[in-house]
Amino acid sequence: MTQPTRHTLTLTVNGAPHTVSVEPRRTLADALREDCRLTGTHLGCEHGVCGACTVLVDGEPVRSCLMFAVQAEGREIRTVEGLAKDGVLHPMQEAFSEHHALQCGFCTPGFLMLAVGALERDPEMDEDAQRELLSSNLCRCTGYQNILKAVRAAAEKMR
Repeated sequence: MTQPTRHTLTLTVNGAPHTVSVEPRRTLADALREDCRLTGTHLGCEHGVCGACTVLVDGEPVRSCLMFAVQAEGREIRTVEGLAKDGVLHPMQEAFSEHHALQCGFCTPGFLMLAVGALERDPEMDEDAQRELLSSNLCRCTGYQNILKAVRAAAEKMR
């Protein structure tokens, strides 16, 4: 049996280069978690439904379980580990804490990245648009109300 073809590529994650050797079928989520050792990106459904694996690629929220690592070469990837700067939490992280927008925390990184990406693109996003946006990610614990409150509070801070 022949060995699968591997590609050596450099992923730019949270501003830092990560050289990895991956099979073409390796997802970005797996490469981030296993090759880059950035385990904040969670894998839930592995079908793009739950949103737990959401990261930002060139500023856009992406389900990293649906993207191949080789597709991310040359692009800027941001994960939940890249939100805090110099030990200071991002306003979205602060708001999630202040508004009790998490319980088990499994879905939290995906919600954080989804909301940060959306608000960086559209800081004036209204509450209806925020609610619609957040409905694309799944949470089995919170009931979403505190997540919505946190996103609204962070949007005010980020403006």
